[in-house]
Amino acid sequence: MNLIKYLVFNFYGPKMWMVFLLLIWGLIIGTESSTLTSQPEMEANAIYNSGWWNTSNGWWNTSDGYYNISNRCNWGQISCNKAGSIIQINIDGFNSDLWGISFGTLNLSTFHNLESLVIMNVRLRGTIPKEIGHLSKLTHLDLSYNSLVGEIPPSLGSLRQLKHLDISHNSLQGSIPHELGFLTNLTTLDLSQNQIKGEMPLSLGNLTQLKHLDISYNSLQGSIPHELGFLTNLTTLDLSHNQIKGEIPSSLGNLKKLEYLDISNNKIEGSLPLELGFLRKLTTLDLSFNSLNGNLPISITNLTQLESLYISSNFLTGSLPSNLGQLNNLRILLLNNNSFRGTFPISLNNLTQLEYLDMSYNFLTGSLPISLRNFSQLKTLNISHNFLLGALHSNLFPFTYYKAFIDLSHNNISGDIPSTLGDFQQLLLNNNNLTGTIPRSICDVNDVDISYNYLRGPIPLCVQPSAVIGNKDVCTKSYYNQTYFQYPVLKNFQPCRPAKKSDRVNYYVVIVLPILIILILAFSFLMCFKFRHKSTTTSTKNGDLFCIWNYDGKIAYDDIIRATEDFDMRYCIGTGAYGSVYKAQLPCGKVVALKKLHGYEAEVPAFDESFRNEVKILSEIRHRHIVKLYGFCLHKRIMFLIYQYMEKGSLFSVLYDDVEATKFNWRKRLNIVKGVSSALSYLHHDCTTPIVHRDVSSGNILLNSEWQPSVSDFGTARLLQHDSSNRTIVAGTIGYIAPELAYTMVVSEKCDVYSFGVVALETLMGRHPQELLSSLQLASTQNMKLCEVLDQRLPFPNNAMVLLDIIRVAVIAFACLNFNPSSRPTMKRVSQSFATELTPLTIPLSEISMQQLMSQEFKALFHILNH
Repeated sequence: MNLIKYLVFNFYGPKMWMVFLLLIWGLIIGTESSTLTSQPEMEANAIYNSGWWNTSNGWWNTSDGYYNISNRCNWGQISCNKAGSIIQINIDGFNSDLWGISFGTLNLSTFHNLESLVIMNVRLRGTIPKEIGHLSKLTHLDLSYNSLVGEIPPSLGSLRQLKHLDISHNSLQGSIPHELGFLTNLTTLDLSQNQIKGEMPLSLGNLTQLKHLDISYNSLQGSIPHELGFLTNLTTLDLSHNQIKGEIPSSLGNLKKLEYLDISNNKIEGSLPLELGFLRKLTTLDLSFNSLNGNLPISITNLTQLESLYISSNFLTGSLPSNLGQLNNLRILLLNNNSFRGTFPISLNNLTQLEYLDMSYNFLTGSLPISLRNFSQLKTLNISHNFLLGALHSNLFPFTYYKAFIDLSHNNISGDIPSTLGDFQQLLLNNNNLTGTIPRSICDVNDVDISYNYLRGPIPLCVQPSAVIGNKDVCTKSYYNQTYFQYPVLKNFQPCRPAKKSDRVNYYVVIVLPILIILILAFSFLMCFKFRHKSTTTSTKNGDLFCIWNYDGKIAYDDIIRATEDFDMRYCIGTGAYGSVYKAQLPCGKVVALKKLHGYEAEVPAFDESFRNEVKILSEIRHRHIVKLYGFCLHKRIMFLIYQYMEKGSLFSVLYDDVEATKFNWRKRLNIVKGVSSALSYLHHDCTTPIVHRDVSSGNILLNSEWQPSVSDFGTARLLQHDSSNRTIVAGTIGYIAPELAYTMVVSEKCDVYSFGVVALETLMGRHPQELLSSLQLASTQNMKLCEVLDQRLPFPNNAMVLLDIIRVAVIAFACLNFNPSSRPTMKRVSQSFATELTPLTIPLSEISMQQLMSQEFKALFHILNH
C-alpha cells in the first residue's frame, strides 16, 4: 500500500491519490452490495427450479402476479426475514395441490437462514439429502407422511438448534444414527411408521429435553436401553409394534412426568418391574401382545391417574391385586388372553368409569356377581372362556348404556335366563350350562347367542335358529313350518308338541314324584350306608382300586355288568392297542363308553401301568376338550374305565368316511383344531405339573354329536419333571411322532406340538400329510398352492373369515412341524393365536403357496412367531 501511495504521489500528485482511494472504496462497497443481494437471488432461483411450484402457470410470468418469484416472501408457504432471506418453508399436503415432488430438486445449501422446514403429506420422493445438515439454524423439521426412502442421514446430528424432528410415516430404512444423540435441544422426536431396523442407540439417553419420543411401527430389535431412563422430561414414549426383546428396564421408573407409555406388540419377556408403579402421571399403559410372565405387581395400583390399561395377550399368571379398585379413573381395562387365576375380582366394583372390560381367556373361577350396578358406563364386558359359575340375575346388567356388548360365553354359568334383560347390542351366553325355557326378554337383544346350553321349550320367533343350536330340548312352533326355506337350520329341531289337558297332571307328577323318590332314597342310603360303602366305593385291598361315579352319585358294579351283558361283543364299538371299547346305557339313562382291558392283557405289566396312568392323569384334570372320566375299576380280575360317550367317534374315522367327511364342513374342522389346541395348552401350561400326551393323533381325538372335540387316550401321557432327564422310550402313533424322539429319546411339550401340527394339517387335507411333509424341501412342493392340498371333497370356502382361518391353521400347522423343536411355537402361543382378531389378507387363497405359509412374514401376521 505504501508503494502504491509513493507511486501515485510522485507520478500523479496528491489529488490523484484521493481519486484512487475513492475508486478502491467504491469497488469494496459494490462488492459487498453484490454479496448482499446474491443470497435472496440464489434462494429465488432454488425455489423457481425446485419443481415444487407450478412455474408454468401464467401467474408466474406477470410482474404483479401473486406467484411471481419476486413476491415469494408474501406466499403463505414461505416466510422471510427483514433481509428477504427465507427462514421458513411450510408445505402441508392437506392444504396444497402438490403431489409426488422430489426432495432432490431443491438445493438446500442455499437456505443458510432457514429455521423451519415443514413438507408433510405431499408424497415427497427420494432420500433425505445429507446437505440438510448445513441448515445449522433449523429448529423445526417435519417431513412426515411422505414417500421418503433410504436411510436417516447422520448429518442430521449437526442441527444442534433443532427442537422438533418428525420424519414419521415414510419408508425409511437402515438404523437410527447415533448422531441423533447430539440434538440435545430436541423436545419432539418422531420416527414412527417407517422400516427402521437395528437397535435403539444408547445416545438417545442424551436427549434430556425430550418430551415426545415415538419410534413405533418399525422393525427395531435388541432391548430397551437402560439410558432411556435419563429422559426425565418425557411425557410420551411409544415403542410399540417392533421386534424389541429383553425385559422392561427398571430405569423407566425414573420417567415421573410420563403420561403415555406403549410397548405393545413386541417380544418383551420377563416380569413387570415394580418401578412402573412410580409413574403416577400415567394415563395410558399398553403392554399387550408380548411374552410377559409372572404376576401383575401390586405397585400397578399406584397409577391412580390411569384411564387405559392394556395387558392382554401375555403369559401373566397369579391372582389380580386385591386393591385393583384403586384405579378408579380407568375407562379401558384389557387383561384378556393371559393365565390369571383366582375368583372374579370383587374389587373391580370401584371402577365406576369403566367402559371396556375384557378378562376373557383366563382361568378365573368363582360365581358371577349378583349385580354389576356400579358399571353404569360399561359398553363392552367380556369375561368369556373362564370357569365362572353361578346364575344370571335380572339385576346383573343395570347399565344405563343399553347398547352394550356382553360376552359371558364358554363358562359354567347355570340357571335360567332372566325374564328381563337390557336392550343390548350383543349378548353371548353360548357354551354354558343354562337351563329353562327361552324367555321373551331375549327379543330385546339385537344380537344374541345362546347355543350349546341345556335350554328347552319353543324357540321365539325373534331368535335366529343358529343362535340356539346345541340345545337338544328346544323345539319349533307350527308357524315355523312355512319358513323352512328361510331357516334350513330349523330342520334340526323337533316341532313342539301341542298342549294337552293331561299335561297339568303330568306337571305335578314330575314335581312331586321326584321329591318322594329322593326322600325314600335318602332314607335308604342312611340305612345301608356302611354295607354299600364296602361294595361300591374305593377299596385298596391287595393294591386294587375300584371307584365308579357319575353326576347322580355312586353306581354299582352290577349296573355295568348288566348294561353290557357281561361285556358281550354286541356292545363292542372298537378295539384298541390294549383293550376293547363298549357302549353302555346305565340305569339312570346316561350313555357311557367303557374301555376294558382283557384278562390276558392285564397280566402284561406295560398294559397294567398304562391303564393306571390314564386313571391318574384323567382324575386330576378338567377341561372342556379333554375326555371326561366318569369312573374306573382296577381289579386283578377285571379292569375297565368309564368315559363320556362321543357319538361321532374319532376324528380319524370321520375324515376317512366319505359320507361323514362331506358333513364335516370347514367351520367344524376349524373348531376341532382350535379345541384341540386349547386342550393341549391346558395340559402343557396350566396343570400343576405339565403333562405331555405323547400320542396326539386323529385317532385319539373324539367328537360328540355337536362336533365338539375331546382329546382322549392318556395311557402314554407323561408328567414332566423339570429336575429329571425326562428320557423315555418312543411312544405314540407312527406318522405323528416328533422326529427328535428317534435320536434324543427326551420327551417334551414340543413333541405334542409336532403331533398337533400333523393333526391340524390332516384335518385340512382330509388325509394324512405324510407325502406332503416328505417332499417339502422340493421346489415343486414349495410352489404348490394351499388350495391344491385342501380336502377336495368339500366345496371351496366362500366366506372371507373362514378363508382367513384356514390360512391361519395352515400357517400354525407348518410352524408346529418345524424340524427344530426350539423353533416350534408353544401350545399357549398357538391357542392365543386363534383368539386374535385378524386383518383380511389382500392376497387371495388361490395364490398362497406352501413357501409363503412357512415364511416369517406369515408367522408374524398370524402372531405365531416363537418368542
